Amino acid sequence: MENSGFYHFVVDHVSQFLSYTAFANLTVGHVVMIGVGLLFIYLAIAKGFEPMLLVPIGFGILVGNIAFAPGYEIGIYEHGSVMNFLYFGVRYGVYPPLIFLGIGAMTDFSALISNPKLILVGAAAQLGIFGAYCLALALGFSPTEAGSIGIIGGADGPTAIFLTSKLAPDLLGAIAVSAYSYMALVPVIQPPIMRLLTTKKERLIRMKPARVVSKKEKIIFAIAGMILTTAIVPSAIPLLGMLFFGNLLKESGVTKRLADTAKGPMIDIVTILIGLTVGASTQATTFLTVKSVGIFVLGALSFAIATIGGVMFVKIFNLFLKEGNKINPLIGNAGVSAVPHSARVSQVVGLQYDKTNHLLMHAMGPNVAGVIGSAVAAGILLSFLA
Repeated sequence: MENSGFYHFVVDHVSQFLSYTAFANLTVGHVVMIGVGLLFIYLAIAKGFEPMLLVPIGFGILVGNIAFAPGYEIGIYEHGSVMNFLYFGVRYGVYPPLIFLGIGAMTDFSALISNPKLILVGAAAQLGIFGAYCLALALGFSPTEAGSIGIIGGADGPTAIFLTSKLAPDLLGAIAVSAYSYMALVPVIQPPIMRLLTTKKERLIRMKPARVVSKKEKIIFAIAGMILTTAIVPSAIPLLGMLFFGNLLKESGVTKRLADTAKGPMIDIVTILIGLTVGASTQATTFLTVKSVGIFVLGALSFAIATIGGVMFVKIFNLFLKEGNKINPLIGNAGVSAVPHSARVSQVVGLQYDKTNHLLMHAMGPNVAGVIGSAVAAGILLSFLA
């Protein structure tokens, strides 16, 4: 009897232990998402696709999809868990303004200041946001969900997180992963569209060298830019205020330590936290839905529309510009706010047709304008949808 009791004791406890392992709680959805996480890590390490984004997100997807029995404060959606506390910064839009502070501290607005008409190119690329918004509405998404989906077209992960946390927090995981995925895939998605929409003659257009911008102009731009943009869309103050504050830290010349911290250790820490928690939020039990698939498809369309909008705007704008003042339409893609990734794409594609035609500095104009434009667009959507 004693041996029988001991046997049942061991069996019961082993069975109980096994019921709590990931193997006992694994679903097909978990396997699919683990595969996605491994793909992200592969693309980052083997192919070099934005490793600073895809490695944390990919590993976060693995963390979020190790299956577990509920009730032990483990998962990112379980109140009181460590991951839930870290996710606070995503859920309540804390991390995005800190990212914008770092972006501001590392951004040089000289290209935009020296050639102000390039801000129109950045504005034109925001067509992707409002185009996808209309498509999402047509497909049955609610206005708040459509606004959150549309912002993916700005190719700005922090802005997408900030807006979605206010409008459609239930879609936060899908939209954040979609936005960051398309940011990382800029070198894959944009070049075919750029080549399709431009002629060889247009790709060879040489732009005038940008004039030298003084320190005084840069300081005035940081202050005036903040006042003007936030006066138009006060709801974008958390993003635009931090962007221009970071830029002032950089350009003032008297706060170098603060600027170095903002663009170095701080933005690196926040990037780790935002990437890991966004990845972990793709828990299969809550993430794998028809809506999530629809968001990924609409996100791709949004990004394509934004690229088309920027390139086509330059082509039309050139009709009104004199010879010598024309803009190379290959920098139209840089109107999306993936800084500096989309500007590098302009440079790479341009060099394929003329080894001496360097477009990077020109492309940085619409690129930084796109950062401002996507934040303004987010503020507009927030003001009439919240």
